[in-house]
Amino acid sequence: MSDLFARCRSHSKLKKNRDVETVEIKVKMDCEGCERRVKKAVQGMKGVTEIDVQPKQSKLTVIGYVDPDKVLHRVRHRTGKKADFWPYVPYDVVEHPYAPGAYDKKAPPGYVRNVLADPEASSLARAPSFEVKYTTAFSDDNPNACVVM
Repeated sequence: MSDLFARCRSHSKLKKNRDVETVEIKVKMDCEGCERRVKKAVQGMKGVTEIDVQPKQSKLTVIGYVDPDKVLHRVRHRTGKKADFWPYVPYDVVEHPYAPGAYDKKAPPGYVRNVLADPEASSLARAPSFEVKYTTAFSDDNPNACVVM
């Protein structure tokens, strides 16, 4: 019997302590019922300390000692809705926010697609040096720029 307790103690030592995570998920919410269903889906999860639902931005923020993949799976499973990790960042963080990979019409105002996390989009959003030269040649910020009248 004491051997069983020793195994249990050693097993509990192997468990990793989780850090506080902020998980942001994009899930479409049309009405107050959808909003309640999304909130209720993660409310009972172990380790969740705070839930913030922003239906106008279609954004769910979960803060707590949770695994992001488990939160995403639970939202998808319990609500039956398509959900993904929040793919947007403020537009002033991205070098070229209106490049084809970063610009997204579905993004909330002031946000563009996170090209730093998405390797496919990042290759499109990085402008080559010759493009930067030509765009700054006619820029108002450049004191040596050409002026076309």
